[in-house]
Amino acid sequence: MEAVSSTFLLPGSPPEMEWSSLTKTTLVLAVEEQLIRDALASLLDGGGYEIVGACGDGLEALRMVQRLRPQAAVFDLDLPKLHTMEVLAKLQSLYLGVRMLVISGHRDRKTVLEVLRCGASGVVLRSGPAQHLFEALSQILRGGIYITPLLNLEKIFVTAGIGGESDPLSRLSTREYQVFSMLVEGVRPKEIAARLDLSPKTVDTYRASLMKKLNIHDVPGLVKFAMRRSLTSSA
Repeated sequence: MEAVSSTFLLPGSPPEMEWSSLTKTTLVLAVEEQLIRDALASLLDGGGYEIVGACGDGLEALRMVQRLRPQAAVFDLDLPKLHTMEVLAKLQSLYLGVRMLVISGHRDRKTVLEVLRCGASGVVLRSGPAQHLFEALSQILRGGIYITPLLNLEKIFVTAGIGGESDPLSRLSTREYQVFSMLVEGVRPKEIAARLDLSPKTVDTYRASLMKKLNIHDVPGLVKFAMRRSLTSSA
């Protein structure tokens, strides 16, 4: 794996020496909430990026990136219509050369690892400073991997033999974790199926499997489990 950034920069705009390299960088922005999307677009435009496309759902994000071929794309973690991890995986399989960054409200190890596994090159937190967004884009566009310094890298990149068994979430497959993440956010199974481009029956199979692995037998139990671990947007 390429170098992972854990350094802090002073709050504010990107370093002046990097502006020339950022001026013509094209970027697609996919965030569900329009107010946040517009604010980020304004921020990035002021930082030297050219926003060639902006949208509020995963399906449109996938189409937009394929059509516009930007140098980078920024995705909110929980996009509607097509889940962000599914968007990442589909774009990765197309080998378009687009560097992808995810803005997450979740701080857990499993989310970070799954986002990277699906094709993202960086993760920043919604609660982090704007500087981390610029730092992340600068690093991934140079071919690196960026994880916000607000997260504990040692815990995230622990080897499978040192911590995997103590974390029940590590037993879940990528699909199972996607289903789990949406169930605890209150997304209905039919909508989960649509977002993951799966049949409702397949989603039911994943739900049963993940509950068995976590030894939790209903959705309220999953929600309580997620809240204890700060895995929900309301936690």
